Amino acid sequence: MSRAQRRGPKHKPLIALIDRANRALQTEMVRKAHADGHPEVKMAHNSVFATLHAEGARAADMAVRAGITRQSMGEVIRDMVALDLLEMKADPDDRRAKIVTYTEHGLDVSWDGFEYLADLEERFEQEFGEQEYAVVRDVLERLIGVIDRIAAEGDQPSSSAGGSVG
Repeated sequence: MSRAQRRGPKHKPLIALIDRANRALQTEMVRKAHADGHPEVKMAHNSVFATLHAEGARAADMAVRAGITRQSMGEVIRDMVALDLLEMKADPDDRRAKIVTYTEHGLDVSWDGFEYLADLEERFEQEFGEQEYAVVRDVLERLIGVIDRIAAEGDQPSSSAGGSVG
């Protein structure tokens, strides 16, 4: 197929729109944290805030959920430990492993962020209307499901590959 025959999206690519919305939301979360008196919060910290629950988690599991390397997650965690947002504790089930948990200060910062997310959700509902915003959320959830299915199909061995003819 020649370059002239190749086709591209009819509109701005969906991945570009989703990426731009994600970056805008993450930037806004950091701006709000700074405005709320948490100037230590950085964009990189969003990967932890998005994947660490109050009861704690292993860094490797958080990295998988965030879609980043264990090394990158470890670097962000070390930075947040130094800022008194997180602490590392021995995993009671595996003494070689560590569990990442929030400090009291980290919990305060995290809850401020969750409260602001709730405010943003309400703002989006007001802006778009409850029904239209529900459609946006539904379509995004369904889109994730479709992409997951496509990825799973791509992971399946082809039934025609390596087969004999005859």
